[in-house]
Amino acid sequence: MSKKMKKGPLQVLFWIALIVIWQLVSLVYGPEILPGPIYTAKGGYELLMDGTLLQYIGISAYRVLLGWTLGSLVAVPIGIIIGKVGFIRTFAEPFLNFIRFIPPIAFITLFLVWFGIGETSKVMLIMYATFFIVILNTFTGVLSVEEDKIRSARSMGASEWQTVIHVIIPATVPYIFTGIRLAMGTSFMAIIGAEMIASNEGVGYLIWNSRLFFRTDWIFVGLICLGLMGFLTDRAVGLLGRRLLSRYGVVSTTSLKR
Repeated sequence: MSKKMKKGPLQVLFWIALIVIWQLVSLVYGPEILPGPIYTAKGGYELLMDGTLLQYIGISAYRVLLGWTLGSLVAVPIGIIIGKVGFIRTFAEPFLNFIRFIPPIAFITLFLVWFGIGETSKVMLIMYATFFIVILNTFTGVLSVEEDKIRSARSMGASEWQTVIHVIIPATVPYIFTGIRLAMGTSFMAIIGAEMIASNEGVGYLIWNSRLFFRTDWIFVGLICLGLMGFLTDRAVGLLGRRLLSRYGVVSTTSLKR
């Protein structure tokens, strides 16, 4: 029996035990404080039947994917430039190390003032959440390229542009991919904060608005949906990375053997 086949039943037993414990604890505190899995499933079914749940999931997923994609596309070339050009890096690195400690949620009010209460402010917030993580990973990857590889390319007559395209970027791809995956988690945190404060739609709005009706079961539905959205998105990105970028050394964490 393979390791994969052995892990399967153990994982199923783990989740069954977790659900049973959840149900038992909910009986102690009551469904108003801690709704059990059955009570939560009923709340989810209620939201599913009136179309609210799928609508909110779709809206949040659209915002995250759009902001995350745009942020990554902008951050990668800037990160390569910062890593390659020492003069720019001298000024950019201290600024990046300063601003990366300011969480995206701290900018929600400013982004609402600058970009309005529509979709633009939320997408820009997610771009911010993505931007600095991808930049830091990208220029770290550029700096980690072995000097011998660069010298070898130059000794064979490669120009600076050819060195960047054929040596630096391929060697940096695993760092870029790691930054993109990390930024996905931050993007979900950013959009939930934005939807809680300034939105009438989305999973974050569902979680925040449910408190007004004291529907803790809806809150749990929103939390579970967030976890599933993040899990499935990360797995999809990891699978694409393993399929399309494996020649650059990108390996999905799910494929690692222990």
